[in-house]
This record gives sequence, C-alpha cells and structure tokens, in this order.
Amino acid sequence: MEYMSKEKFEEAEKLDKLKNKMLKYIMYKKRTEAEVRQKFSEEDENMLEDSIEYLKELNYINDKEYVVRAVNEFMALRNLSIKEISYKIFQKGIEKNLIDDYICKNKDIMLEYEIASAKAIILKKQRDLEEQEIKNYLYKKGYMSESISIAFDDIK
Repeated sequence: MEYMSKEKFEEAEKLDKLKNKMLKYIMYKKRTEAEVRQKFSEEDENMLEDSIEYLKELNYINDKEYVVRAVNEFMALRNLSIKEISYKIFQKGIEKNLIDDYICKNKDIMLEYEIASAKAIILKKQRDLEEQEIKNYLYKKGYMSESISIAFDDIK
C-alpha cells in the first residue's frame, strides 16, 4: 500500500475544499464557466483548472445548457428582442458562437417570440405614443424591422 506524503494530502484536501466551495456557488444559482473563474480567480491556477474541469465533467458547469436555460427564462419572463437576449447572455461570459448557434438552431421560435414581444410593447405603448415613436423605441431595443412590421400588421 502506497502512502501519500503530507504535502500531497494537504494539496488534495485544498482541492476538495475548492471543489466544494465552487459546487455551493453553482448550486445556489446556475453559473457560467466565466462567472466561476471570476469568483475564484484568487485561487491557485492549477487547482482552479482542475476543479473547473471536474465540475464540467459532472455537468455542473455547462455553458451550452446555460444558454438554453437563460433564453427560456428570458422568454418566459420578459419582452426582449433577440439582440437583447443575446447581449444579456454574452454579458455572463458565454462565447458569442454558442449564443449564435442556439439562436440559429431555434430561429423560428426566436422570431415568433420577438414578434409577440414587440406586439406586447406596442399594445402597452400605443396609448401614450405615436406609431413612429413606438417603432423608434423598438429599433433602439434591437428589434428587427421585419419583426416590428409583422407586429404592427398583426395588431391592425
């Protein structure tokens, strides 16, 4: 039977503690790899890499799944343009290509959502603003002109 040196044992113990701290951080609220890296940036680089890889293998950190979950949450709770959703997820440290891939693969659903979202905003704002003011507002929010046109046509 091979014995571990005291240094190796202490190193393994530190690594376990770091993994547990990270796990608690992730379990409280799902996080992106970038968020985890930022939160634990003071830790030993090698331990940080090992811990992140370990948590990725166990699927506790999964940026692809994070994109899916985040998009679904935004779509359920808010009226946002596709561009706004993309930007909010990008701010969490997700690679742009992961976001773009998801949006591309779900283009029809995303477009349908953006049109419905634009309609909701139009209905809400039409009491106080002229049509052109509402269109300008939607353009500024990142809505595609196609979505804006369809939303206005559906309301009329």
